[in-house]
Amino acid sequence: MIPRYSRPEMAGLFSEEARFGRWLEVEIAACEILARHGKIPAEAVEVIKEKASFDIDRIHEIEAEVKHDVVAFLTSVAESVGPESRYIHYGLTSSDIVDTALALTLFAAADLVRAGVEQLMGTCRRQALAHRWTVMIGRTHGIHAEPTTLGMKFLLWYADLDRCLVRLDAAREGLRVGKLSGAVGTYAHLGPEVEEDICKLLGLKPAPVSTQVLQRDRHAEYMAVLGILAANLEKIAMEIRNLQRTDVREVEEPFGSGQKGSSAMPHKRNPVGAENITGLSRVVRANVQSAMENIPLWHERDISHSSVERIILPDSSILVDYMLHRVDGILSGLLVYPERMLENMNRLHGLTFSGGVLLALVRTGLTRDEAYILVQRNAMKVWDQKGSFKDLLLADDEVTARLKSEDLDRLFDLNYQLRHVDQIYERVLGERPERR
Repeated sequence: MIPRYSRPEMAGLFSEEARFGRWLEVEIAACEILARHGKIPAEAVEVIKEKASFDIDRIHEIEAEVKHDVVAFLTSVAESVGPESRYIHYGLTSSDIVDTALALTLFAAADLVRAGVEQLMGTCRRQALAHRWTVMIGRTHGIHAEPTTLGMKFLLWYADLDRCLVRLDAAREGLRVGKLSGAVGTYAHLGPEVEEDICKLLGLKPAPVSTQVLQRDRHAEYMAVLGILAANLEKIAMEIRNLQRTDVREVEEPFGSGQKGSSAMPHKRNPVGAENITGLSRVVRANVQSAMENIPLWHERDISHSSVERIILPDSSILVDYMLHRVDGILSGLLVYPERMLENMNRLHGLTFSGGVLLALVRTGLTRDEAYILVQRNAMKVWDQKGSFKDLLLADDEVTARLKSEDLDRLFDLNYQLRHVDQIYERVLGERPERR
């Protein structure tokens, strides 16, 4: 099933028209090479190229009787060509056509996924630069930790996606392989040189060794890359969902003027896009398991993988393509509330600077445990709403005996805490952004 919101470019790759068109492309390429090798008449190839076509309704009609899609396809094509059709599929088996055509389809799909990743990376880069000094609290275990910036989140996602590109390129190259080695991969009827020339004409490489099929670790690698990419998109979506919570509300998905968040509660502005991404990621990851199970087949081939691939390969390619563009739309139009970020960061009255105070006390000669006890006893008072952390430290004689007021001022300075942000940007983007 093609999802309702799929982009036509990706969905079109997996349509019936496109599938049979790829099959015909491979069959015609095989005829051209066979003629060059003197195995079939060149005149027949000209007729085949001129007349060969297929009728999808006729294929379905024939398949209902013969119970074999490739045979039904070949019969339909033969009806359009005439006597010269006897040279179509010469020396080949069904998987020679199906697997080679599938390689062309998945290579094109990987190209579209790649373009989507690059587009999203561009958005993350722009937002990283725009918000590198939009200060907010970092959270570990969901609890306030130390200050960071919203730009750092975008920078992290940019780097995540860059690694996904590396994986995708490797999987894409693994898919750029054809196979026309016959019923069990021994070239019983056509030689390896014929396969090599057909693949070259199609822009593919021949598999060094095969059975009746291309080995399914190639397809599983592609699926695994899609699964990792989907998980990274969910990672972004999960962060948006948490930051949009009413009690946090530091960022928010775009909300259209006519949009409605709830049928019962008109006030609602829900992170439905991010939740959508979270759900779809589960589907893609589940499909990866099926792709792994397709790798072991009986002997030189069985057909257990075929039905699975007809679902997981188009569905996962289309879903990830959709997810990429949906996340891009969310991040491009993300509503950001810097004042709320500062308000939330200040809710713990300076506790987020406790780590720096701990290290400063250690540098004065205290053991780490002694310093920890000093800092923690003041920090726990803040949790109990008994004052600000800095004021409590200044009132603690054991602390002020080691740290001066100006020392604490520096330790509570956001610029000091975030002094290495530019350096991190330079490592990721290869350039040092202008200091604020």
